[in-house]
Amino acid sequence: MNTQPGKLREYSHEDLAAQPIGAWTGQAYRSVVGAIRAQLAVEGLTQPHWWTLNHASGAPGRWTRATLTTRLTPYDDQATDFDQVYDDLTDRGWLREDETGAMTLTEEGEAALLRARERNLQVHHATHEGVSTADFVTTINVLRRMVANLGGNGNLPDDGK
Repeated sequence: MNTQPGKLREYSHEDLAAQPIGAWTGQAYRSVVGAIRAQLAVEGLTQPHWWTLNHASGAPGRWTRATLTTRLTPYDDQATDFDQVYDDLTDRGWLREDETGAMTLTEEGEAALLRARERNLQVHHATHEGVSTADFVTTINVLRRMVANLGGNGNLPDDGK
C-alpha cells in the first residue's frame, strides 16, 4: 500500500466545481474499498467476514444469522452468501452460535478481529494522509447531503441499538 500521498496539481475552483461527482466518488470507493479488501485478504478474510466479526464482537449474543444478514445486506456489493461466511468463521473456530442461534466470537475470533482491525486502521491512516479532520467532516456532510438530495438516507448507519 502506498503510504506516501501523491502530489496533487492545483486547479481553479471553476474546474473543480465542474467535475462529475459520480466519477470521483466511484474512484474513491474503488480505491478505499480495494485497499481494505487487499489488507483483509492477507488474513484470509473478506469484508463480510470483517463485518461479521465486528458485529458479533460489538454485541455478543445479539445477532443471529437472519438478523445479521438483514443488517449487512444493504452494504454488500458482491452478492455474498452470508451463510457461507458464518460457516467459514465457525469452521475456523472464530464464531460460535448458541442453541438460539445467537453468535459470539471465540477467543480466536477476537484475536482475528484485532488483526483485521489493525489492517483496516492502516488503510484508514493512509486514506486520511494530508486531509484535515475539518475537511474530512465537510466531505462526509457534503456526501450525506447529496445522498439525501437524491432520495437516499443521508443519516449515519444505525448501530442496531
